[in-house]
Amino acid sequence: MSKLSDLIALAKEPSSDKRRDLLREVTDLFFENPDSRRGAELALFDDVMSQLAGEMEAAVRAELAQRIAPAQDAPRKLVRGLASDSAIEVARPVLEASNVLSEEDLLFLAAHRGQDHLQAISRRESVSEALSEAIVGRADDETLGVLLRNDGAELSRHAHETAVDRAEANPALHEAVVNRRSLPVDLLNEMYFVVESRLRTKILKRNAEMDPAALEAALTTQRKRLAARDGALPADYEAAERDIRSLVARKALTAKALANMLRARETTRFMLALAELAGIDFHTARLILEKRELDALAIVCKAAAFEPSLFLTFAILVLDRDADAMGRAKEYGQLYAELPREAAQRTLRFWRMRRQTPEMAAA
Repeated sequence: MSKLSDLIALAKEPSSDKRRDLLREVTDLFFENPDSRRGAELALFDDVMSQLAGEMEAAVRAELAQRIAPAQDAPRKLVRGLASDSAIEVARPVLEASNVLSEEDLLFLAAHRGQDHLQAISRRESVSEALSEAIVGRADDETLGVLLRNDGAELSRHAHETAVDRAEANPALHEAVVNRRSLPVDLLNEMYFVVESRLRTKILKRNAEMDPAALEAALTTQRKRLAARDGALPADYEAAERDIRSLVARKALTAKALANMLRARETTRFMLALAELAGIDFHTARLILEKRELDALAIVCKAAAFEPSLFLTFAILVLDRDADAMGRAKEYGQLYAELPREAAQRTLRFWRMRRQTPEMAAA
């Protein structure tokens, strides 16, 4: 009764300091009396605390949010109000931790609040697939990275595809995408040509760990993702393609023939020949040569069981503009020697499924 008398007296005080004391006292009373957290009493707490919180400055609301966020039976109207607060220091604690917020509450906030609020939702212990989809649809790259790093967030196939497409254009997302264990492995392999060496090693390791059934399932899924990537083909593409077809017909398309094409700087013929021998598409072969992707070339050569000396020949010819071509070739020769052939073969199977240009699809 003494406590109640004190609260009634505080409620009559007009000063903001007294009102702040009242809010803290009411909050203390809520936590001190678990029996009051039901029915009409809970509704009364909700009304009083919500009204008082609305009158307080952000620092006081933030203090209240920190206290109320872990409570399993916190007043619902109060929690919803704190979660939608424009001050992120107020909204963050309940957005990240409160179980009082429903899926509908979170979906509404994800659709109507800014990136700070989206990031707080993305850090929740669990994020449903529907909620992740809503976040991905509005997230900037920083927010997307927060969501991807949360193992408790469920992402649909579509959301993962969106993340990979975004990551291809933003190196800041590379690690978050590659490290995500739930990322479908076919999408993981699409990241190979855009990430740094350290992350490429992780991709190869995951490929090597896959069991055959999972590998076949991933390849089947990737077939459905095949689409045109870029259009313009080299001017000598058609003539080079006729030459390669002729070599294939005469069984004269060999690894040594590829080396001769590189020496003669017949790059289009080399790319088509590499694609033919490795069973990959022209776009991937073009990436390897034009970007001088020697570690990718090592994978192709290892999967095809080319001799190490032949790979080193390729490496030196690809790097002929590099003053230290011989030194770098030796470095990649070491990579070639240490690369397990099985991992190379599995990786190559994904590359064989990469998107083709419309011209190649029609060929």
